[in-house]
Amino acid sequence: MIAPKLVDMFGRLWRAEEQTRAARSVEYFGYVDFTLGLLLLLDPWLSVTLLHVPALTEQGENYLRLVGLLVSGLGLLYIVSGRLNAQGFVFASMLDRPMVPGVMAVLWYKDILPGSLALAFSISDFSGFFVDLVGLAQG
Repeated sequence: MIAPKLVDMFGRLWRAEEQTRAARSVEYFGYVDFTLGLLLLLDPWLSVTLLHVPALTEQGENYLRLVGLLVSGLGLLYIVSGRLNAQGFVFASMLDRPMVPGVMAVLWYKDILPGSLALAFSISDFSGFFVDLVGLAQG
């Protein structure tokens, strides 16, 4: 198989042709993650208010901004992989996302993460898993 040229890959970012349903759902999930990450990065207090999380210390605010940076970066990875129809990435996300609710439950149980935040991440990731599963099943 011949590797695509860099210019062709940038062209796919602009116009994704022959994109599978699963790749499209990964892309859409990436937009959700990217947006949520930007909200955490730019305004962590909005998230604290919406999720009814206890007030942040300065260090906590910085950590929440760091989480926002990581989540938005992950969202961008999902967007690009979906646009490029990266089936390996789509499959890998199918293996990763069902584990998120279990990890969040452990973090909540050990009192590392507030329940509302753990629930928000769990719902976001697990619903994305079901959307991708339907996309893969339909081709």
